[in-house]
Formats: sequence, C-alpha cells, structure tokens
Amino acid sequence: MSRAVSALLYFDLGSPYAYLAVERAETVLGSAPVLRPLLLGAIFRQRGFGSWADSDARAMRTAEIERRAARYGLPPIVWPAQWPANGLTAMRCAVWADRNGALDTFARAVFRAEFAAGGDIASPALLLAAAVEAGLDGEAMLEGAREPAVKQELRKLTDEAWEAGVRGVPSLRVGETVFFGDDQLELAAGAVASADQSA
Repeated sequence: MSRAVSALLYFDLGSPYAYLAVERAETVLGSAPVLRPLLLGAIFRQRGFGSWADSDARAMRTAEIERRAARYGLPPIVWPAQWPANGLTAMRCAVWADRNGALDTFARAVFRAEFAAGGDIASPALLLAAAVEAGLDGEAMLEGAREPAVKQELRKLTDEAWEAGVRGVPSLRVGETVFFGDDQLELAAGAVASADQSA
C-alpha cells in the first residue's frame, strides 16, 4: 500500500500570511502538512531584501490579509501594537516544541494569540500560555530555547529551507516543488493529490 505524500509547510511565527496558511492548510490539502520552522530574518538577509511590513506597501498588505481572514472564515485580524516583533525566542521555542512532539498545537496557539488577539510574541507570558495550551512545561521550554543545540537546529532548518528554494513564508514544499504564499495552497493541494496517485 502506497503512503500518502506529505507537504512541508515552512513558517515563521511573526508572519500573518503563515498564520493564514497554518489555519487552513489541513482542510485545503486534505491532510495536515508537516510544519517546519525557520527564521525569516535570516531568509531576508540571504535574499537581500526585507519585509513589506517596513515598506510603503504595509497598509495595502495588512488590508489584504484582513480580507483574506474574513474570506477564510477566520476571526478578524487584531494587529499587535509592536508588530513585527522580535520573534527569535518564539522560533527557538517552536524548535523545542517540535522536539517535544507539540509543534502544531504550540504554533497554532502562538499564531492565534498574536493575530486573533493582538499579543506580542516577544512576550514570555504569551509563549508560556501557548506552551500550557500545547501541554508543554513552559518554563522548561523557555530554558530549552536558550540551549546551543536548539539555536543551532533553528539555523540548520533555516539553511535547509533556503537550499530547498524557500525565499519567504509561508512556503509549501511538495516533492521538489515549492509553492510560496497562502494563496498557493490550492495549487499545492493539486500537487499532493498528483503525487499520491503516482506513489
């Protein structure tokens, strides 16, 4: 019996587009993707330019994200006062959560606290609450996020994503093909279905 093909969904917890993708990916793809954390700031440095959040396109893009959330049936976007925030610790916590088998639940909890409730992902209190929601020991997570091995793993995952062709988030990888953007989920779903038929 052939095994269903899994999509990898690369994300950074600071990205509202990644929030949209994580919330609806399982429904669109037909199965839950494998979440893969990366550090978006490092991708920005590699590609040579940064985020639209720091450009003249910010107002246009935030309005589009709000429209998409409404169209997808998600709660209204509540923009954090300090967005984009420093998400380095949050992403290291995501790596630690993955090591402890709770990345999906942790990531969703952080995303919802951030973009549905306006929380600051640089806040340890937000991360602790997300850890509890994911069934994790929050204090152990924050301590673990400072471990050299966790820091190195996040760098490694980011480097691997770059080598795979990821230039932003969310990106879905199906086989060797990378689909960039939450609006590419439907195309990725078609690729998953085709790969499943060929497996």
